Amino acid sequence: MQQPVTRNKHLGLFTAQLLRRPWRIVALAPSSRALGDQMAAEIDLGGAVVELGAGTGKITESILAAGVDEGDLVLLEMNAAFCKLLRQRFPRATVLDWNAQRVGEVELANVRSVVSGLPLLSMPVAVQNNIVGGAFKLMQPGGAYVQFTYGPKPPVATPVREALGLTWEKRDKIWMNLPPARSYVFRKPA
Repeated sequence: MQQPVTRNKHLGLFTAQLLRRPWRIVALAPSSRALGDQMAAEIDLGGAVVELGAGTGKITESILAAGVDEGDLVLLEMNAAFCKLLRQRFPRATVLDWNAQRVGEVELANVRSVVSGLPLLSMPVAVQNNIVGGAFKLMQPGGAYVQFTYGPKPPVATPVREALGLTWEKRDKIWMNLPPARSYVFRKPA
């Protein structure tokens, strides 16, 4: 009985923040477990993981379930209410109340994967470049940048992909997400 109460509490916080800051929270609902699991399946378990836009921690749950140690997880979230919840839910993770454009400033060695729940396509190309470029600056060679999207095209703008020399693969659409979404995995060839 305890788990449904917790889920409703997190959904209530998400909805309240969406109503207060609709320009910052673009999603209609927290990501589904199926989308989180799809994204977490792309993580290289050989190192630390950074999650951008961790929200209420739905994708974080999948990252931990995939085998990442909570102490190897850094969560970037710029919503103070979400940061407070994340610190309560994941006390061994590092929660930074930062804008994702600062991801390249994270002081952490051995980062193999960056997972993003950000509404990247709604951001200007320069902002996307700062975020994705910073993620690849932080990661070790061969690292994976995992990003989901609701749309039909890659969630990183063409000029950013070309400037960074990224390759990508798209995954199946998750119909049980609201709205349906899919993840893409971006890599920078050596």
